[in-house]
Amino acid sequence: MTEKELAQKSNQYRQRILKYIVGANAGHTGGSLSCIDILNVLYNQVLNVSPQNFTSPDRDRYIQSKGHCVEALFVVLADKGFFPEEDLNTLCRYKSHYIGHPTRKVHGVEQNTGALGHGLPISVGTALAAKMDEKDYRVFTLLGDGELPEGSNWEAALTAAHYGLDNLCAIIDKNSLQITGPTSDVCNTDPIDEKFASFGWAVKHVDGHDLQALKDSFASLPLEKGKPSVIIAHTVKGKGISFMENQLSWHHGVPSQEQYQLAIEELNQAII
Repeated sequence: MTEKELAQKSNQYRQRILKYIVGANAGHTGGSLSCIDILNVLYNQVLNVSPQNFTSPDRDRYIQSKGHCVEALFVVLADKGFFPEEDLNTLCRYKSHYIGHPTRKVHGVEQNTGALGHGLPISVGTALAAKMDEKDYRVFTLLGDGELPEGSNWEAALTAAHYGLDNLCAIIDKNSLQITGPTSDVCNTDPIDEKFASFGWAVKHVDGHDLQALKDSFASLPLEKGKPSVIIAHTVKGKGISFMENQLSWHHGVPSQEQYQLAIEELNQAII
């Protein structure tokens, strides 16, 4: 896939995220839009995972710790053929498996997540299992910067470094906003890079919306042999929609029909 095709894919994903959130009248709009470029690159350029090999013990694992932004994950999994996209018309409907957080009842979802601070510990255990079983698969997990104050993350970070899990990559969607305000005001975790480095991780910063930079960062893994890697992806909450960008109200805001049409028009104009 060329860089132009990859950029067009991100645009399409953003349109689908909005479509299904509006249809469900529920969802985490801002965070799904901030992390979708990361998921785009992972699933279309990096991960050895597909509907065909999902039961293989040798597949790569992706665990979405920031499970509330499940809409981003669902549209990518549908696009990759894990389930028919029309299933997403049931998002958040009675008896639907497509609920507001990842569940293993949906094909392609590795772990139930949503309780913040759980994804990294699960990923550490999964990466450790690969080392113990002498498997070559890699483990990727996406965290929100707003979930980093959870203490379980730092227990997991210590453990990952202790066991030299260089088959593990954590990506932080650093959009600097969470449900109640800026992360720096709610519970400041900066400098994140120095904290992870002090825990024994290799650290890299990247523009989380620069597709080529993301590709290059993932291609350089492990960042340092014998150490787990963390990629701090600097993103914009609500990225791609001018009236949503960096606006706290869009953490789980649902667009009106008028706002939805404006957003789609803006995205259509942005298509390269």
